[in-house]
Amino acid sequence: MHGLGNDFVLLDERDFSFGLNAAQLALIADRRFGIGCDQILTLEASSLPGTLGHYRIFNADGSEAEHCGNGVRCVAHYLRDSGDVQGEKLALEVRGAALELTFESDGLVRVDMGPPSFVPSDIPISTDTMGQRYEVDVNGEACSFGCVSIGNPHATMIVDEVAVADVIAIGSALQDHWFFPQKVNVGFMQVVDRDRIRLRVFERGVGETLACGTGACAAVAIGVLWEQLDGSVDVELPGGTLQIEWSGIATDPLWMTGPAETVFKGIIDL
Repeated sequence: MHGLGNDFVLLDERDFSFGLNAAQLALIADRRFGIGCDQILTLEASSLPGTLGHYRIFNADGSEAEHCGNGVRCVAHYLRDSGDVQGEKLALEVRGAALELTFESDGLVRVDMGPPSFVPSDIPISTDTMGQRYEVDVNGEACSFGCVSIGNPHATMIVDEVAVADVIAIGSALQDHWFFPQKVNVGFMQVVDRDRIRLRVFERGVGETLACGTGACAAVAIGVLWEQLDGSVDVELPGGTLQIEWSGIATDPLWMTGPAETVFKGIIDL
């Protein structure tokens, strides 16, 4: 499946577990020797009342991630196509919390992504002082960015032109920086207008992807915090556009709206 070109292999493990290890997950994600994907999603039985399943996210290198905005829309579409969703709403469990999802009339999925957190220990980052901006040395140059948790860690910086931003070099150096004890997803944001941005994201454990749902949420949250964006923003990613909404009130959730598509179903022998 994919959400704006951010592609996934989804494994339904609600009835039984495949018990795959990190090396097997990495093989599935390999684009030459496996199926090929940015991340692997596993759907398991949920212990939370009212939720249809518990989903987990594994990066292409086999490591586990905390959250995935494009992935959760794919899980929702899979459950609807499988006949498990009655009506236009459903809830899914991720890391012990329930996410609310709504199928819109145009086929898009709207997701309650929860409130963003700028608290250093929540992200986490290696400082006790919360600030709007942080600065570290990257490849011999000062790099300034904002940090936020969307259930997973994000650092977002403003660039003049995303098309020429050095996403690979800066993203790979910053994700491994000591400032981020659990590594980080790195966003490069070009502000076009108060309701429109362009964004590229270097994802932890994956590399640059065509779209990143939590990265889009992080960029808007930081843009609103910096008073450069309004509360409803079109986020233009290489794979397409997501709509992100946030009031700017700390306890209010971010809302993400976007598509999800099934590409094919099959069997792989590991």
